[in-house]
Amino acid sequence: MARRIPVPQLEGVTREEFLQRIYPQRKPVVLKGIDLGTCTTKWTADYISQVGGTKEVKIHVSTVPQMDFIKLCLLTGLYTGLQKTSTRNSLFQRGCLFKEEKYYLRSLGEDPRKDVADIRKQFPLLEGDIKIPEFFEKEQFFSSVFRISSPGLQLWTHYDVMDNFLIQVTGKKRVVLFSPRDAQYLYLSGTKSEVLNLDNPDLNKYPLFFKARRFECVLEAGDVLFIPALWFHNVISEEFGVGVNVFWKHLSSECYDKTDTYGNKDPTAASRAMQILDRALKTLDDLPEEYRDFYARRMVLRIQDKAFSSNYE
Repeated sequence: MARRIPVPQLEGVTREEFLQRIYPQRKPVVLKGIDLGTCTTKWTADYISQVGGTKEVKIHVSTVPQMDFIKLCLLTGLYTGLQKTSTRNSLFQRGCLFKEEKYYLRSLGEDPRKDVADIRKQFPLLEGDIKIPEFFEKEQFFSSVFRISSPGLQLWTHYDVMDNFLIQVTGKKRVVLFSPRDAQYLYLSGTKSEVLNLDNPDLNKYPLFFKARRFECVLEAGDVLFIPALWFHNVISEEFGVGVNVFWKHLSSECYDKTDTYGNKDPTAASRAMQILDRALKTLDDLPEEYRDFYARRMVLRIQDKAFSSNYE
């Protein structure tokens, strides 16, 4: 099994302490005792159902606890009729009562292709209940994502390209995180890991997975988890719960893809570099196998020298 390292927990951290002492370390930390407003007591299933009324929402549906993003797309296609008619009331009823299926709401912008999720716009009657920690500059704000999860639901392991506060408003979540330095052990497909069941991974299929350092924490209602950009995270809902993710730009705005409404597209320079690498590897196909192997290994060595010349951990 991967080594398990507890995520540090800090009580009553101020904005100044976060920015000066915690943020520069670029490591996850659980912030406890943060004033989040009345949401931690008010956001019951009944309250949100009443406030939300019959607002239509799109939900993800799965018949197994581990949601696979690729299979999930197929499932949501099969449940198109359900999604078009689902209201927040029916979502709570299904999420609380139908144990054979798992439900997950991730709020979207008015036009998901153009607009980011923002609780102030999609759920204005809930906005006044929550105080988002102002631990970043207002111009850095990217999105605030409202989430509802069934008990037992496990989302896929993935990374985001922006910094993130995972605010656990109600319920309990277990979060597993992996350092960006351990990406080589996670069997990536795009921004996601192919290893779905972290507690019982198939080591015959994923033999290097056990080398990844595994950071863990349990979020109770009122806890805030800081997830730095590029840190892989996997979230397991131990109880029916409501949460809000707040993303902000750690880099200058010019670095990000302007068409990205989810905050998970690689920075433009990184995307260009990957495209160049793909072309370089394809060019090697013109060589005999012996030469192809030799020059591919030289490329790997050059990339390793570049990657590990940094003091970043």
